[in-house]
This record gives sequence, structure tokens and C-alpha cells, in this order.
Amino acid sequence: MTRTHEFADGKLVAATDAGIGTLTFHNEQRKNAITAAMWRDIPRALHFLSVDAGARVIIVAGAGGQDFSAGADISEFATVRKDAETARAYELDNSIAFRAIRSVRVPTIAAIRGICYGGGFGVAAACDLRLADESARFAIPAARLGLAYPADAVQDIVLALGNQTTRKLLYTGLPITAREIETSGFLLETFSDVAELEKAVFALAGSIAGNAPLSIAASKLAIRAVTESDNVLMSEAEVLGTSTFESADYAEGRAAFAERRKPVFRGE
Repeated sequence: MTRTHEFADGKLVAATDAGIGTLTFHNEQRKNAITAAMWRDIPRALHFLSVDAGARVIIVAGAGGQDFSAGADISEFATVRKDAETARAYELDNSIAFRAIRSVRVPTIAAIRGICYGGGFGVAAACDLRLADESARFAIPAARLGLAYPADAVQDIVLALGNQTTRKLLYTGLPITAREIETSGFLLETFSDVAELEKAVFALAGSIAGNAPLSIAASKLAIRAVTESDNVLMSEAEVLGTSTFESADYAEGRAAFAERRKPVFRGE
């Protein structure tokens, strides 16, 4: 059953179908720039998808088939970032959104084409997997705006992109292409056009959605623990991993293997 819910006055749309969730930025006239309301509602949208709607994987994309996201909506800065106090509050909303993407229980896939700048780049970096087509362009123009990027978002970018390329992007503010950034390991794969990209993204999402949710959650948590060198997360991942041995899905997986059929996992 398909479920859809709009957030941030319709500029953030969450939908699920057959276990695959989509989180789409709908601000096409501004290259899908992320408004303050959108930043605040990203955690709510992810909770809707992963908890209320039962998504087993979430695809993050920009609407309109042109751009992923130009980042924060700078047209709002005169009000939402007019001074140090409001800027700090705005950055906190950014960080909360990045953390929600990073820590949501199910895997996230960024489907990137066109502009992927600033906060949009941060969203992509916080996702688990990233695929793009050749139209994609990446940049972090913070230094050209006279502001600093949130430190936790920088951590996501360093982990996803590597030290040297992160330095180049942050220090210069200059854009690079999908093919250039692919060599850093930031992208899982790059495709020649949007049709190939969408086909690959949904094939990957379908493969993930068909697997045991508890196993995927344990794997995601363990990967986070390793990449973030977090002993608390590692302990949580060990507990979650051990719990799979007593799950109904583990019994189903063994039965399906013995019976040479496709398993039906319920996340239990």
C-alpha cells in the first residue's frame, strides 16, 4: 500500500511503496534549495517513513528531474540567519537534520543529478549510499558566503569523500563533476543519464528492501560505529546483532534456504 505525507508546506514529500521510501525536495524554482521549514521537518519525514510507513530503505532525491539540491535557501538568510543568535539556531536545525539522516534505522540512498551544493551536499554525505548521473555537480560554497559549515556535517563529508578532496571543496568553494568526485569513493556509481540512474537506484533499493530488516539495521549501526570510532554505538550494534539470532526472520531465512525459496522477512 502506498502512503504519502507532505511536510514543510508541501516542499518535502515522503512516500512509500512496497517497502521503498522516497524523500523528495520540492522547491524546483530554487533548484530544490532547502528552506528552514524543510530542515526542521526532515527528522519528522524520516520518522514517518521508517516507523509509521514501514519503509525498509529510503531514497533521497530532488523533484523535477533536474537538481538534487542547491543547499540552504539563501533567500531566507536575511530573516533566519540575520545575526549570530539566529544563525546558531539555524545551524542547530541543520545538524539535527543531518543526524536524523545519518542515524535513521534503515539505509538511505541519495539519487543525485544536477546541482548538489552546500547543505544539499551535506544531505548526500549523510546518506549511506550515493549514486549520480553525469549531470551532477558538487560544491561547498561556504567560504564564498563568509560562513562556516557545521562541524558534524564536515565529519560526514570527510568520511564519505576523503581528506584531500574535502579540503579542496571547503577551501576553494569550486564545483567538481560526478566523474571527478567518483574517484574519491563518494559515489557508488555514475550513470550516463537519468533513466539509467533511476533504474539502478530502484534496483538497489529493491534488493535492500527484500532483505531482513533487523540484519540491515545491525549492519548499519556497526558501520556507523566503525566509521565514527564510537564505542557506545559499537556496543549497541553488538546487542542488536546478537538479537537477530532469536528473531523470526532468522528462522525464516534458514527455512527458505532449506526449501530453496525466496524468504519473506517481516522485521521480527
